[in-house]
Amino acid sequence: MTPVAASWLPLSPGERSVAIEVLLGGPLSRTELARRLDLSAGSLTRLTKPLIESGLLVEVPEAGTSAETRQGRPSQPLDVVAESRSFIGFKITDDMVYGVVTTLRSEIVARYDRPLTTHDPAEVVDLLGEMTDELTRGHPRLAGIGIGVGGLVEDRAVVGESPFLHWSDVPLAELVEERTGLPVVVENDVAALVEAETWFGAGRGLDRFVVLTIGAGIGYGLVLGGKRVPYAEEDRGFGRHWIVNPDGPLTPDGERGSAVSLLTIPNIRYQVQAATGRDRTYEEILELAAAGEAMPARVIDEAARALGTLVAQIANFVLPQKILLAGEGVGLMDVAGKTVTETIRSLRHPLAEPVDLETKVSDFHDWARGAAVLAIQVLVLGAADA
Repeated sequence: MTPVAASWLPLSPGERSVAIEVLLGGPLSRTELARRLDLSAGSLTRLTKPLIESGLLVEVPEAGTSAETRQGRPSQPLDVVAESRSFIGFKITDDMVYGVVTTLRSEIVARYDRPLTTHDPAEVVDLLGEMTDELTRGHPRLAGIGIGVGGLVEDRAVVGESPFLHWSDVPLAELVEERTGLPVVVENDVAALVEAETWFGAGRGLDRFVVLTIGAGIGYGLVLGGKRVPYAEEDRGFGRHWIVNPDGPLTPDGERGSAVSLLTIPNIRYQVQAATGRDRTYEEILELAAAGEAMPARVIDEAARALGTLVAQIANFVLPQKILLAGEGVGLMDVAGKTVTETIRSLRHPLAEPVDLETKVSDFHDWARGAAVLAIQVLVLGAADA
């Protein structure tokens, strides 16, 4: 089935501003929309007309009214047609590809996953193409694809370096576009997650917002003025040199006592195996720690103190309105959340505002959703600097 391109492209800067404002805040009355964007009524009408005609925006009834009760011709609020286009998001791990289809407002309407048995770029592209073919059958109005990868991504197109996939300078966007016929945007997976949470999640409407992820690695994203702050070393080992306990353990990955050495799942498993001689899963270690078994409990307690220290340091320097903790390692909070909270409090000024720490229990489909949000931002709305 041939994918259907977005009919409203390209948007002018003014149309883009209107579309994004309604997408994030709608439904909005024309009066409120004009106020937010500092536009005259005439300018707003000029900008919204093509968006309505193209099917991106729609007039909706005011809350509490119906066709029978409305009289005259009131100014009806504007909203986006969320189902007007669909978007694919892929999250690539070292052994799986997680796929989702979302609406224009990033609601997940389908999930489809496949095991990744090779890291050969050509075969990975073929797998992404097969998954796209399958997803297209059920959702023909696809506007684009977003792909999240752990590693350094250049120009939202080329995977410059990925330690998990052992890739270097792979033009992933170009290769997937050739295979699928759809426009593609590629981004670091943590950056994509941050964008999704900023636009549609925990950071929506916040000026200063932080995302901290714990799992196979440590991820960090900073939002200032409502926009994600990119940085050159993005996912090139964040946390390996962030020392949270100088006397902490020396592990295969990360400096002694670093956030990576203390908090990542591989290093937590390494510490327990080195001490007990038994290889256990992360979930097993958490269960044993909760049951009071000495060595797992000690490792998890150290990890909790490290997390509390890291959160306190971020809060002390960034002064965020909220910190979102996400990733496959957040089960730590269920077992040792009290230790995390006590550590944060001990390292903050007594008069400091409490840290708004939100824990997001999620799976890799949320990361795939983040990649789809990048497709919405860049491919549809043209928000290249989002």
